[in-house]
Amino acid sequence: MTFILGITGGIGSGKSAATQWFESQGIVVIDADIVAREVVAPNQPALKEIHRAFGDWVLLEDGTLNRRALREHIFSHPEARMTLEKITHPAIRQSIIQQLQQAESPYVILVSPLLFETNQHELVHHTLLIDASEHIQLERASQRDGQSEQQIRHIIAAQMPRSEKQRLANDIVVNDGLLEHLHQQLKPLHFSYLQRAEY
Repeated sequence: MTFILGITGGIGSGKSAATQWFESQGIVVIDADIVAREVVAPNQPALKEIHRAFGDWVLLEDGTLNRRALREHIFSHPEARMTLEKITHPAIRQSIIQQLQQAESPYVILVSPLLFETNQHELVHHTLLIDASEHIQLERASQRDGQSEQQIRHIIAAQMPRSEKQRLANDIVVNDGLLEHLHQQLKPLHFSYLQRAEY
């Protein structure tokens, strides 16, 4: 049984910077966000179900999912979010399990912004939180995504509070924005995960 590490963190916390470093050490990373996009690709069963549940407006002319329209719809209709999640969450979980089983590296990482919220932490043996202050999160996410501060605050508010993630995580790395600091904190953790993977 391969040792599986779950990595999480709020928007703009620096999860990507952390997983890129682990990848440079030869560790396979499964990204739940990428899986979430894959399961709603054209011809996938989940996309067909979404189309059936919501109607033609959820598809663009080329047959791909109209993410923007769907996102706006579920923001204003909470019950629609539940319908969507009933379709997508099982498909995402199934794909993640499959990819974790196929991964070949000393240990494997599942990175997910909703690791605790969607019970994906049940798929991993140990969790690492990449943590950053809300001020840094706002700064990074607005520079990267071109979203307004209000939109980002909305996303932060919808996610599990930092304090709760801190309580649930096995390990915490504080990412103050300097890559050197981040890497310095990740190195000893990487060695401890390698040791755990050997047992």
